[in-house]
Amino acid sequence: MLCQSGRSPPVMNHTKGGLVIFSANSHPSSREISKRIGESASGVELGKVQVYQEDNRETRVQIQESVRGKDVFIIQTVSKDVNTTIMELLIMVYACRTSCARSITGVVPYFPYSKQCKMRKRGSIVSKLLASMMCKAGLTHLITMDLHQKEIQGFFNIPVDNLRASPFLLQYIQEEIPDYRNAVIVAKSPASARRAQSFAERLRLGIAVIHGEAQDAESDLVDGRHSPPTVKIPLLIPKEKPPITVVGDVGGRIAIIVDDIIDDVDSFVAAAQTLKKHGAYKIFVMATHGILSSDAPKLIEESAIDKVVVTNTIPHEHQKLQCIKIQTVDISLILSEAIRRIYNGESMSYLFRHIGLED
Repeated sequence: MLCQSGRSPPVMNHTKGGLVIFSANSHPSSREISKRIGESASGVELGKVQVYQEDNRETRVQIQESVRGKDVFIIQTVSKDVNTTIMELLIMVYACRTSCARSITGVVPYFPYSKQCKMRKRGSIVSKLLASMMCKAGLTHLITMDLHQKEIQGFFNIPVDNLRASPFLLQYIQEEIPDYRNAVIVAKSPASARRAQSFAERLRLGIAVIHGEAQDAESDLVDGRHSPPTVKIPLLIPKEKPPITVVGDVGGRIAIIVDDIIDDVDSFVAAAQTLKKHGAYKIFVMATHGILSSDAPKLIEESAIDKVVVTNTIPHEHQKLQCIKIQTVDISLILSEAIRRIYNGESMSYLFRHIGLED
């Protein structure tokens, strides 16, 4: 059978040991994206597995088919109970390892605890801990999407494919925003400027940066660190919050705020208010991971934001019922293609075409 281009459609190489795709999470939206991935991957059905919580809140996993000598792909999206989600994944990986699976690839579209990837005073780098736990459980490969910091890949001693959702979001802008040529890509803080620049260059649009975002000043007095040295050494000058300004012209234009994660929406709501004051007539917020925790849907509904566009790396059907401004872009196609390529031993480079070091 030939496709329209005259080439045979890509298929799985069933001459190998066998492919098994499991959905680790019992959340309905998680099963839905897992089914979409399986259907895109040459119609592969999800493997039989039972995942449940016992009365004492312990997680129990029972693999209900043979995985001996097979290539196992475990799809796990992060639900509201993130710690239970992590334990489900770890236990399932370990169960497949002890059942003599040939390889075990984790498909984790949103890597949890990714914001805790830097040392904060007396805190810890939790992303490193989680990476070590996954590798120790028996994971041999990880597929994820838009890590909060690309350096997280270095926490693993296994191959990590950090896919990008930007092609899907760019396609949404071009197809769903009729007058997007009159838009400007906005970074809500200087830290997001690189991502905004990447979007702007691909769409041939201008860029604006909101500078002077209010941040909580860190105090060393409250944690016992205020102990002066015995010798005189130069100290850093305390930071002074500058007034909030918009670098770039947004007057009479569509403002598209881009970021990787939207969780606590206070900063996005404040950015939208600032853009409105500077003349933007329509405001979109686009992000890969829509965590949207707490009262985020209510704040979005009451804000100056016109639409929030996120992908389905994280289930957010409940939030969509509370706020009609939230829209979803499906990214299951690229995940299924990544699974197909890894299973068949094909190169992954095509999925990273035109992606630079700064993207």
